[in-house]
Order: sequence, then structure tokens, then C-alpha cells
Amino acid sequence: MRVISIANQKGGCGKTTTAINLASTLALNGRRVLLIDLDPQAHATLALNVDSQNSIYNVISNLSPRKMNIDDIIIRVENSFDIVPSNILVGTLEQELADEIGRELKLNEIFSKIKDRYDYILIDCPPSLGILTVNAMRASSEVIIPAETSRFSLQGVERLMDIVNLIRDRLNHEISCKVLVTMFDSRLRHSFSMLAKMKEQFTGKLFSTIIHVNVKLKESVVEGQTVTGYDRYSRGFKDYFSLAKEIIHTEQKTAAEFTPLSGRMRDLVKAGSRKMATTTIHLDAPNAQNVYVAGSFNNWSLEDAYKLKKENGLWAIDMPLRPGTYSYRFVIDGKWQEDPANPIKEKNPFGEINSLLEVK
Repeated sequence: MRVISIANQKGGCGKTTTAINLASTLALNGRRVLLIDLDPQAHATLALNVDSQNSIYNVISNLSPRKMNIDDIIIRVENSFDIVPSNILVGTLEQELADEIGRELKLNEIFSKIKDRYDYILIDCPPSLGILTVNAMRASSEVIIPAETSRFSLQGVERLMDIVNLIRDRLNHEISCKVLVTMFDSRLRHSFSMLAKMKEQFTGKLFSTIIHVNVKLKESVVEGQTVTGYDRYSRGFKDYFSLAKEIIHTEQKTAAEFTPLSGRMRDLVKAGSRKMATTTIHLDAPNAQNVYVAGSFNNWSLEDAYKLKKENGLWAIDMPLRPGTYSYRFVIDGKWQEDPANPIKEKNPFGEINSLLEVK
């Protein structure tokens, strides 16, 4: 089970939008997901039209007249996606827990009872750095920090990372941190300028996936749905589906890193690597600033390893690929499009066109 806090003390950065839609797309990928709404504003609860008089307050508080177990308040949202709701009473926990011994471990104790029932527990943290946020981080092994491309957001990320370091030093608890770029407007040069600064400042701690500005994300909240249920053909859904794939991919990668290879397996890996063919893809786009290629060969992720290089107005990249057929698209200055020079195409599930590449 992976426990991931989604936190940023700065409001308006897409924290709750990320929490509910990442939970939904992880569930769509066959994972069992529980979302804990730990924000007294209860935005995740409201965004999903969850109506409950009970909340995480009734589980954590010792003063509640209706003390409950976490099983009593879990509500099903979508297939394999559950939520523990919040309400305004959750805000009183900051004061209630202030003088308690072991106050940082309250959530950790609760999770021990349900750890075998879920693959992921996501925590939508309050927009503050108080006891509740520390509780969430102490219970987590990972933190996702949503951040829009602005100077104030960069400062907020730095402060949150300071808290993560403090938890590591004071509570002897290691947490891995990754920054998620949200509300990215590809029409603005400023967005690309700030993105470059974020890549430089948070090297190795930035998700490849970028969440773009998309009206469907806002509309889905008004309708009380995740973007999965509201519009699977929207850019917002594609971005969060890509984020879920990236997180699942890192999970599989981590497992592989800690699994020793036998001598036979090493031989098979070497034999497989010899079968890789170097494939070159070109794009004629002399006015473009940045060009990536994403496809079935890299889980549709925007990675620096798949960024094309420009020479004399022509973009190109060499990729080692095994024999087979791959679907792909270019991402030109943040906009997805098929390869105009490749006549072999297919329609994808989002109603758009993928280019097809056959490696022999």
C-alpha cells in the first residue's frame, strides 16, 4: 500500500482537483483507492457531491459525541474509489491535538486497520502547515506538491519541502517529494519560462506529466463528478490519466530496482537489448520552441529523454525501440498533434489521431 499526501499551503494550485481526479484515474487503472479529505473546507467532499454528517473528525477526535471507526464513514464514489469525507469540525482537531502525546501518529494508527484493503491512500491536506498536515505527512511515504507556474508557487513549494525535511530530522521519517505542474497555460510564453525554472530548481523532483488549464476540470466539479465520469475525451482527463500511469510506472520501476536478477535473467536482458533498433523521428516545425514525442513506448509521458533536438529548423530524435508497432504523438509547445509527415494513423479513444510507427 502506498500512502501519498497531496499538499500545498498555497490555495488555488489545483490540490483538491488533483486529489479527486488522480484517485479516479488510479482506480480506472485497476487500483483500489481511498481518498482521505483532511481539509476542514471539505472541498473534495463537496466536489464529489458526498453528503454525510460524519467525517474524519469522528474517527480522530476523542471529544466527539459520535465516536466512530473509519469503516463506518467510508463512502464509495466510483468503482474501486472510496472517500472518507470531511466537514468544518475537522478544523477543531488542530487545537484538540495540540497537547496530546503522539499527536503526529493519529492517522498512522487509523491506516494500520485498513492497509490490506487498498493499493493507494491519497490524503487531501489542508492549505496550511499545521498539525493535520504534519499528521498526513507522517503517515505518508510520498508527497505530491501541486504548483502552478508562478513565482509565489515556487516559494510555497520550498516552504513545504522545509517541512518535509523537518519531519525527516525530528520524527525520523523519510518522505519522497515530487512537484506536479498544474494549471499550465501553453498559450503563454511566461508558462514555459517558469516551467524551465522549475525544472532547473527541482531537478529530479518534477513529474513528467503536466496538468494543463482545462475548462472540463472546472465543469466536472460543478456537476459533482470526477473528470473520469464527466468527460473522458477532455484534456483534463488525459492529463490525470497520464499522471496515474506515471505513478504506477514508478511503482513498478521501484519494485524492479529492489529485485535482484539471476544470471539467466541477466543473459535474457542482454539478449533483449541487442534486439533494440535505433529509430529516428523527424518533425518540420521551424517556429516551435519545444518539441517532445510521447507514445506507447514511454507510457505517453513528457520526459526529457524524449525531447527532440533542433538543427536547421528540423527537429529529430533517435530512439532505441524493440520490433513492433507503436502509437505516438508530438507535443509542440504544449499542444498535442499527430505526425503530419506520417500517413499511417489511427483514431484513439479520445477522438483524436495517433500516428503509427512500425519497427522491423
